Amino acid sequence: MNEALKELLDLLDLEQIELNFFRGRSPRERIQRVFGGQVAAQALVAAGRTVPSDRQVHSLHAYFIRPGDPSVPIVYEVDRQRDGRSFTTRRVVAIQHGRPIFTMSASFHVHEEGVSHQAAQMPAVPGPEGLPPVLEHLRAQFGDVDELREGLSAPRPVDTRYVTPLTWEAQRDPSLISSETQVWFRYEADLPDDPLLHIVLAAYASDYTLVNTVLLAHGLAWGVSPIMGASLDHAMWFHRPFRADEWLLYAQESPWSGSARGLARGQMFTASGDLVVSVVQECMIRRTDT
Repeated sequence: MNEALKELLDLLDLEQIELNFFRGRSPRERIQRVFGGQVAAQALVAAGRTVPSDRQVHSLHAYFIRPGDPSVPIVYEVDRQRDGRSFTTRRVVAIQHGRPIFTMSASFHVHEEGVSHQAAQMPAVPGPEGLPPVLEHLRAQFGDVDELREGLSAPRPVDTRYVTPLTWEAQRDPSLISSETQVWFRYEADLPDDPLLHIVLAAYASDYTLVNTVLLAHGLAWGVSPIMGASLDHAMWFHRPFRADEWLLYAQESPWSGSARGLARGQMFTASGDLVVSVVQECMIRRTDT
């Protein structure tokens, strides 16, 4: 297990400070704002700590309200909205400096048998074993990662391997512009058999590339294009059990952008082709040269 993953697992082990209140912190690194995937993951941990163990989260709907301050803790307040016979609903508010920075509603469900089908097909793509990790890919394409991509030079807790071009490649070569992103990811460790942990880690990873999928459709890239952006909202549905320490293909597309916003949606498949997670996010994208 690499140090970045060890730190992430530590960040997800929230401190309970009252019955429905939990405290989390951010990584010890120089960042301007808290990574959205971290806040979503920690909020889901807080909600899960208040739910009976026979129920697993099947959906979440979240809004990013303000940028998170990485220099101070985040307090998560859980509202136990409903405990039904088969469904449990929780609302979580993440608070810093006395103000909400993030809200999330999550629904948990006991296991039930029912009708089942899968219409979605996993894209036919190369497997992850023959693809380089993202930092190796960047260095091969651009040389040493320069100061414009300093954030990408830091170790990541999750191994990501791109099937499709990265935004920096499309910014340099317009023929690579596309509205689709396909990336394999997994956490390189033997993780505990805790279904919520694997879901939480998928939620964390889900926020890495959705905004980039919108940028890719325009040939824009962080650090080299005159843009600023942020996640606005985030929704996820968890269909089947899966393991985050096994390869998952994250197939994403951006069907629309306009009015300084962009929409991206994604599907996560196991290596055997099972659809396990669906994701939708809207983000803000503003040009800074107008």
